Amino acid sequence: MTLLAPLPQIIMEPIVRGALLEDLGRAGDITSDAIIPADCEATFALNARQAGIVAGLDLVMFAFLLVNPGVSMQLRCPEAGKVSAGETIANVTGPARSLLTAERTALNFLCRLSGIATATATLVNAVRGHNAKIVCTRKTTPGLRVLEKYAVRAGGGANHRFALDDAVLIKDNHIALAGDIRTAIERARGAIGHMVKIEVEVDTLEQLDLALQAGVDAVLLDNMSVEDLAQGVAMVGSRAITEASGRVTPATAPAIAATGVDLISVGWLTHSAPILDIGLDMPKDRNCSRHLN
Repeated sequence: MTLLAPLPQIIMEPIVRGALLEDLGRAGDITSDAIIPADCEATFALNARQAGIVAGLDLVMFAFLLVNPGVSMQLRCPEAGKVSAGETIANVTGPARSLLTAERTALNFLCRLSGIATATATLVNAVRGHNAKIVCTRKTTPGLRVLEKYAVRAGGGANHRFALDDAVLIKDNHIALAGDIRTAIERARGAIGHMVKIEVEVDTLEQLDLALQAGVDAVLLDNMSVEDLAQGVAMVGSRAITEASGRVTPATAPAIAATGVDLISVGWLTHSAPILDIGLDMPKDRNCSRHLN
């Protein structure tokens, strides 16, 4: 099993800080400041209301610490761990005002990333027993790509390109403007460095044959039937990496994987995955647990 490397703090900080500043507005949390005594300390539980995969705990902790360095968090479930409905993920303790001020920002990150990780894990489990990897795309929330792609890894998936400069991906509009597939590939090869790979998106087996004749590192078999995918994989052999995309769901993924493709790319993992419902709850029989000195 591959260990999930945490996101560096230098990447997380500007994203979390910007989210907090957006929520704090011009005067901070006027509700909590008005209602809760400044010296009130409390403990809250992060409780899962659905079963799933947890992702984003470092972001949660960072959100609380940026509001108040005196907050502490005790984990009950590890990052990328499975959680059941009703299970406590972590307990957070500190000044009550600060906990409530950071609550929404922390939960926004945790629910969003855990939802992506959970959806990814569902697809990964659907193709278990086959060699195909589940990968995400660049269809991400602006400004949150690094987090959402991290969540895919937390769910057991892998990442496609992070940005336009990672690799060449020749799509239908590139081909249309270049005139044909061979011209597009030759122009790309003549302009890039020796370390950069070239992938071409094809819609038909005829286009695939042309791409293979020109020579590419990977082919994206887009919206093909399972029958055409299987034939395409056979045509490619070991000449290139094969990637399938289009109409991928937990129900369709096993048949797609069975064709022998290397990768299955799924845009909805990052643009449409539902959140995992997680709440920040205080025990019903407690008010302020104590007052700060």
